[in-house]
Amino acid sequence: MTIRLCKISLVAALASFFTLVAFGNVTDYVTNEEFLRHVFSMDTIFETSNLRWRAITNPTLQTGGYWLIIATQIIAAAVLWTGSIRLLGKLNSNGFDRAKRIAAAGLTLGFPLYAVGFIVIGGEWFARWQSQTWNGQQKAFDFLAISALP
Repeated sequence: MTIRLCKISLVAALASFFTLVAFGNVTDYVTNEEFLRHVFSMDTIFETSNLRWRAITNPTLQTGGYWLIIATQIIAAAVLWTGSIRLLGKLNSNGFDRAKRIAAAGLTLGFPLYAVGFIVIGGEWFARWQSQTWNGQQKAFDFLAISALP
């Protein structure tokens, strides 16, 4: 029973995390979109970088990318909350292991968002690591670590 409660609390904690991150992105849309626009446009990476050809400067594509991130966060939060509730409902039954599937789906949405989206694409493809002002690499790693906990 204790192990099951621990699993439920970890899934609920991650659901809370994704809920608050998505909420922040929606309620502070302009600030967070500005960050993303600088990452996509690669306008603050090293001036001598030969990677600038990768930049996305089209505002429609930038906004679409931002909404893809927000949508993924919202869906991950919803799936994780659903998983938490289902796990709690099956706490004392043999159906607990089957109920873990929905939680696993939420975890599978969250981890790649930060691993692929923020570290691989944002950090490496858009060379965010070169920017002194719009870097965010440490925060991306922090989010990745949080999403990997359960």
